[in-house]
Amino acid sequence: MANTLQRREFLMTAAAGAGLLVLPSRTVFGADAANSKLNIALIGAWGRAMAHYDGLIHENVVAICDVDEKHLDVAAEKFPKAKRYVDWRKCLDHKGLDAVVICTCDHTHAFITNWAMNRGLHVYCEKPLANSVEEARVVRATYLKHKDKLATQVGTQRHQYENFNRVRELILDGAVGDLKSVCAWGNRQLPRPGYLPAEGAPPKTLHYDLWLGPSPEHPYNPGYFSGQAGANCLSWNMYWDFGSGQVGDMGSHTMDLAWNALDAGLPTAAEGTGDPVNPEVTPVKLQMTFQIPANDWRPALPLTWFQGGAMPKNPNDEMDLNKIDHGAMFTGTKGVLVSGFENRILLPNNEDGDLSYYKHRDKEHVLPRIHNFQREWIDACKGGLKTSCDFDYAGKMIEMMMLGLVAYRAGKAVEYDGANGRVTNSPEAEALLCRKYRKGWTLNG
Repeated sequence: MANTLQRREFLMTAAAGAGLLVLPSRTVFGADAANSKLNIALIGAWGRAMAHYDGLIHENVVAICDVDEKHLDVAAEKFPKAKRYVDWRKCLDHKGLDAVVICTCDHTHAFITNWAMNRGLHVYCEKPLANSVEEARVVRATYLKHKDKLATQVGTQRHQYENFNRVRELILDGAVGDLKSVCAWGNRQLPRPGYLPAEGAPPKTLHYDLWLGPSPEHPYNPGYFSGQAGANCLSWNMYWDFGSGQVGDMGSHTMDLAWNALDAGLPTAAEGTGDPVNPEVTPVKLQMTFQIPANDWRPALPLTWFQGGAMPKNPNDEMDLNKIDHGAMFTGTKGVLVSGFENRILLPNNEDGDLSYYKHRDKEHVLPRIHNFQREWIDACKGGLKTSCDFDYAGKMIEMMMLGLVAYRAGKAVEYDGANGRVTNSPEAEALLCRKYRKGWTLNG
């Protein structure tokens, strides 16, 4: 024991003398941290993953994983030295890993993310982070348990647009007066009739059972795989067993405009109305409203999500919100702020447009720009651990959005105990907080 302690003290002293401290999580801090390289596994190697190739080439991509071996062939052209896997569970046991980038189908996001954090790995996960309230809570709880060791980021990369911080500044600084209500919307419309029937056999390169993963059994149909790289999720994410439709897809991006400005906690209630509930397919038209509790700078207020043709009322006769495919609107006592991803317009209530009530901040206090969303996470893995959309911030947002789908499917307004993750007024809604998984799959592996 004495020899072991002496050796440990020597290693710590030597590392400190070199300006370097290596923590148990394999996060590197010190003078050489910026020059170190992460050992990364890319899980899900095609589609959205291709947007990560150029950024990851500067790190050590030691493993690539995909259920379709054709996709591994594509990734191997960029990362020829990486070991290939078709099962993410085996990939996570690759020796020497520091971090994972997850670009798989939505229904596996929470699984891979949680398993990875349980193994002490930094995680970048494409949106949505979860497909149910339970998944969101499990992932966030695991992150909070390890937040002093792990860097996490949800792939809502539009968050790096400078407009996000400018909107936040305007709201915090009183450009609309006292905030009364907030909404966000997306107008994408992708109707689906129901699960696809059996058609043919999977190609030899596709491990279809692994693609299904934890989701219930469904026969193979090539229609689930008809999308092009970057948008292939639109072939399957409208089905309840594989996704959460536009709520989890573009909702993760667009609600982020509002969430970034609100400093919001979990809602106390939610309701949802729209297309008739289909047990197989998520709705096209939908409106969900959440009751957001007050904090130290704003009152309690309603936050509403609109999609698929449901839209908020235009703030004045000269503006048509339908021309903004995805946007957010903040209504206050002094005016209205309407924002898209990259631009915004402020509409004062008074007729002459007087803004004398509003004092904008000086340049020294302007929120800094995020220059590259992926790079922010990589740098956080190497020191500091801070990211813009970690699993606490993004975990609460997706939990709220999934709660709205629970209220919609239950057909009634639900009251929510966010501290304990419970619906308190409806056993039917309470049962919808969780997804059903195939035998043998566990969320907390």
